[in-house]
Amino acid sequence: MGFVIAVDGPAASGKGTIASRLAAHYGLPMLDTGLLYRAVGVRLLDAGGDLDDAAAAEASARDLDLAELERPEVRTRAAGEAASRVAVHPGVRKALFDLQRAFAAQDPGAVLDGRDIGTVIAPEAPAKLYVTASAEVRADRRWKQLTGQGESVTFDEILADIKKRDERDGGRKDAPMTQAVDAILLDTSEMTISQAFDAALRIVETARAR
Repeated sequence: MGFVIAVDGPAASGKGTIASRLAAHYGLPMLDTGLLYRAVGVRLLDAGGDLDDAAAAEASARDLDLAELERPEVRTRAAGEAASRVAVHPGVRKALFDLQRAFAAQDPGAVLDGRDIGTVIAPEAPAKLYVTASAEVRADRRWKQLTGQGESVTFDEILADIKKRDERDGGRKDAPMTQAVDAILLDTSEMTISQAFDAALRIVETARAR
């Protein structure tokens, strides 16, 4: 395994933007693992399936084509909710585990962002960040993103979604969202995108120096 950068954290914390900028800076491939779960949920819904049906969700995960991550449907509010619901199924996580591990094993390295990268997918990653922000700040970011995409949704609805997803993602028995013991906490609540990236870059450079 090369130099892996694990970027974990809750929804709308800024981890995706930070991860993509780190990947561009170091010239490494990047995988937004949350899109995997979104794509699984979307393809299950498209087939008329039940998000709470563990067997159907696992089958959807095993048949997933990475090209499906490019579908605009995976970036909607509904896809985010679907992702959180299918991610609770151990079979889904198991089906996607090898794919994520293989991505992380690339030489000279990779950047992965998600909720269990530093704890489950790449616990040996030399650089680990746990990116977070207050629920209100994250809800405001997601509300602006979704309304910018043309979705009709209120801030209060998004805030409720964020809190529900945090509870579900952090409370699941299999690979819950949690900060790895050796991950550096980065709270972006009061940061601009540039400030957050600069802080993340310092964390990674410290890890590289080790």
